[in-house]
Amino acid sequence: MAIWSEQVLNPGVKKREVFGWAMYDFANSGYTTVVLTAVFSAYFVGAVAGKAEWATFAWTLSLSISYAIVMLTMPSIGALADLRAAKKRYLLLTTAGCVASTAALAWVGPGQVALAMVLIIFSNAFYSYGESLSAAFLPELARKDALGTVSGWGWSFGYFGGMLALGICLAYVLWAQKQGMKAAEFVPVTMAVTAAIYGAAAWVTFVLLKERAVPQPQALRQSGLKASLKQLADTLSHARSYRDFTWLLVCAVFYQGGVAVAITLAAIYAEQVIGFQPSETMVLIFVLNLAAAAGAFGFGFFQDRIGHKTALAITLVGWIATCVIAALSVTKGHFWWAAAVAGACMGSSQSAGRAMVGLFAPEKQLAEFYGLWTFATRLASIIGPLTYGAITWATGGNQRVAILSTAVLFVFGLLALIPVNVARGRAAAH
Repeated sequence: MAIWSEQVLNPGVKKREVFGWAMYDFANSGYTTVVLTAVFSAYFVGAVAGKAEWATFAWTLSLSISYAIVMLTMPSIGALADLRAAKKRYLLLTTAGCVASTAALAWVGPGQVALAMVLIIFSNAFYSYGESLSAAFLPELARKDALGTVSGWGWSFGYFGGMLALGICLAYVLWAQKQGMKAAEFVPVTMAVTAAIYGAAAWVTFVLLKERAVPQPQALRQSGLKASLKQLADTLSHARSYRDFTWLLVCAVFYQGGVAVAITLAAIYAEQVIGFQPSETMVLIFVLNLAAAAGAFGFGFFQDRIGHKTALAITLVGWIATCVIAALSVTKGHFWWAAAVAGACMGSSQSAGRAMVGLFAPEKQLAEFYGLWTFATRLASIIGPLTYGAITWATGGNQRVAILSTAVLFVFGLLALIPVNVARGRAAAH
């Protein structure tokens, strides 16, 4: 086991530290699974907004605003975290913000659209900051030729966190429905449960994970914001030296836009179009997470062997198939096939992208490069769901057209992946 660890982890990195890092994926997956995908998204459209024609658009607009905030601020925050060697400290602050605003969602009742939108904007922004800062630890932990493997571990382990949160919430919802409770009575409890699991699991991360970076001199000579903006401007001015990373960002803008649609609108589509009941939707998402965990774990080993670019391309083809199957589904059984393919691709595609950034990021600019990655993925998260919501609204609620149009994003992602040269990108990072 020790020899195996030496082959995968950087010198001095202990297995318990990798476990602590993976626990953050475990912690924050409950937020995406319960709040964004399975429970609160459908509750927002069906109960808070009263199934109004603009309800889906309002949901996607809230997410888009939060992503815009992150997109404009995360690169500088990442650069500042590198300069001050403060990734762990900033991760603690953003985690506290997400846990608090998620718990506050328990106050949202029918008709309180404005309150719901504000809390989703804040909670999702804090979640996004935490996801980026956590990812920046990956290259410090894993060897370059094992980034896919270790990234896959974290992502697959994370889905079990999502399943734990969703499983507890599902058990409570089924009990509450038997007692005759309405969604406005049991959904707030699921928000409190999700926040509690997030905070408790993240505590393990802060106990075990180390900050290996050291403060850089320019951070001590001038204000943090000025130094971070200067560093970010320098990186952008040398973008040609990182052209493969740049193409990867373009690829991410497209394919992550499609993934964002799946994460934020799956429950809405299942209930509004296919006819799933809330409890059936939660079971669907639970199984999808199980498939995603298996996909991320197995594909992590696979991508280190066949190459990150090839691995990512395979998952994008799978996503195209998912969109087509979902658009053509007329029964719950048909839609389960789409969910199965999506589950296999979801963890794999996101893990592969995270690992590729680790290959292309210079050692002293890890948080900055992951901040730029977050810029791209949050831009994608604006384009994907907002386009879906706009198409749904413009077509009088036709979500089949909207989900089919999402396949186009994955096609463009494949085309943008073609110019990426992994060997050249690694060389530029060094």
